[in-house]
Amino acid sequence: MEYTDPPGMPEDERMTDAEFRTIREFLGLTGDWLAAHLNVSPRSVRNWEQGKYPIPDGVRLEMEDLEQRTGAFIGGVIEKLMAIPDPGVYVYRNDDEYHAANPDIPFPASWHRAVVARVALEVPGLRIEYPPPAE
Repeated sequence: MEYTDPPGMPEDERMTDAEFRTIREFLGLTGDWLAAHLNVSPRSVRNWEQGKYPIPDGVRLEMEDLEQRTGAFIGGVIEKLMAIPDPGVYVYRNDDEYHAANPDIPFPASWHRAVVARVALEVPGLRIEYPPPAE
C-alpha cells in the first residue's frame, strides 16, 4: 500500500512527527508493529518520528482509525467490567502468549497492556494479573 497526500492538502492538517510518536506510544504500539501494519519499512516509521519526512495523510488517517478502534474496544471492556462485582483482567508477557489467548485480535501484547492501563483508570479496584502458567 502506498500512502500519498491528496492533491492540495493543507499543511496545517498534516500530522506532526511529535503527534505521530505520541499516538503510537499511547496506543502501546511498537515502531516495528506499526510499520508492518502500514506495510512500510521500520525505517519509514523512524524517519516520520524524527521529522525527516512528512507523514502522508493516509498514515494520519490510519492512525486516527487505530485510535478510534482502540477507544471503542476500551469502552466495551469498561462496560463489561463495570457489571462484574470483583473485576479482573489478564495481561500478557509477550505477543505469542497474547495471540495464543486472543487469536482474532491482530494487535500486539503491548497494545493490550496499554488498553488495560486505560481501562484501569475507569474501573475501580480492577485486578490485573498475568495468566497462570500453562500445564
